[in-house]
Amino acid sequence: MSEVQRAAGKAENSDTLDYVFRGGLVAYGVIHILIGWLAVQIAFGEQAKQASGTGALEYLTKQPLGEVLIWVVAIGMAALVIWRLLEAWQIYRDEDGSDRIKGMVGQLFKGVLYAVLAFTAFQVALGQSGGSGTDSMTADLMKMTAGQFLVGAVGLGVLAYGAYYVYQGWTEKFLEKLDGRPQNAEVGTAYRWLGKAGFIAKGIAIGVIGVLFIYAAVTHDPQKSAGLDQALQEIAQQPFGQVLLTLIGVGIACYGVFAFARARHFDR
Repeated sequence: MSEVQRAAGKAENSDTLDYVFRGGLVAYGVIHILIGWLAVQIAFGEQAKQASGTGALEYLTKQPLGEVLIWVVAIGMAALVIWRLLEAWQIYRDEDGSDRIKGMVGQLFKGVLYAVLAFTAFQVALGQSGGSGTDSMTADLMKMTAGQFLVGAVGLGVLAYGAYYVYQGWTEKFLEKLDGRPQNAEVGTAYRWLGKAGFIAKGIAIGVIGVLFIYAAVTHDPQKSAGLDQALQEIAQQPFGQVLLTLIGVGIACYGVFAFARARHFDR
């Protein structure tokens, strides 16, 4: 057995790492609760707010002990990256064929999402800018060969990802993420409704991002693409936008609370 395999085996069975990963899920929940809170503020006219991962992290730094908390969140998100890598390794070891490929791709994709948040958190903790913006990234893609189709493909992928979140919320498949669920009926019902609202709301927000990417591809205008903040701003401008954005903001916050439930019942 190689050193890498031995190290992975020890990590896989480490109770200490389990507590670290629980902390990462709590950090993930905090980010979503803050995004939800900022989205509600935007719904009620605070247009200067930025309802995104970066905006949530920058908001956190302005709170009491914010500089300490942002480092805790950054380390927590980095821990979730390690968790997904270990999960991918376990799938590689235990599965084969299409199940291995599908499982590894899913875990690595989630790892990349956590890595982006971790990188952003470390940037904010170090007092650096949170990024160059979605429109500049889209413009770079547009300049590539078949760039317009690439941007459209990204949009379709993001839209499908958002639809999958809605599907998980609607069918309550998210309950599979809670290992060792409580037998208490009232607590179980609370988890169900928190997850349902959270997954559907987050899926809608992600879906709007996908639609904006597709619109950018069709119009060949990179500035039409958007991240989460711009997508929520777009929702606010629609008929009944204040109500819709408030509901989505509350839903995203519910997703954050559901992450706390996952941390409590975490079991690899």
